[in-house]
Amino acid sequence: MTKTIIHLVALAIAMILVQTVCNKIILFDLAVPLLFIYVILRLPMSWHNNIVLTVAFVMGLLVDVFNNTPGMNALSCTLLAGVRHSVFNAYVPRENEMAADTMPSVRSMGLGVYSKYMMTLVLIYCTAVFFIQAFTVRDVLLTLGRIVASTALTSLILLGLDSLVSTQREKGL
Repeated sequence: MTKTIIHLVALAIAMILVQTVCNKIILFDLAVPLLFIYVILRLPMSWHNNIVLTVAFVMGLLVDVFNNTPGMNALSCTLLAGVRHSVFNAYVPRENEMAADTMPSVRSMGLGVYSKYMMTLVLIYCTAVFFIQAFTVRDVLLTLGRIVASTALTSLILLGLDSLVSTQREKGL
């Protein structure tokens, strides 16, 4: 368990630092890679919801501090952490067959189920953060374009990142 925590802390620090650079990268004035949410997606499903909400809030707050975005990421990350378990159960309803320390990944869930889980959560996060950023429905098509483009870009990068970060000892469902 402590190995998992140390691994997740190191991953979180690295992803927050990478995110500060990625926020300056905007493809076609639409897509922003939002890579730091990978840590929230990867938290073990056995962790209590209060711990997951706290970790997500702190990560979002740190990204807000480094990127001068007052609370947008903290709110969106907290929302993401709040719905994470429900989305997981929607795609993997056999909770009693899970190992106690299952961490969602391609290796533990399979490519199809993990892709649906990850893309749903990335879509929820992008929707929240871009509607908070726009705070209006005047440019709804631009906001929807940013949501779709950022969801696609982030999902592709996170699938590649998951193949690099996944370990051999992860248990399958």
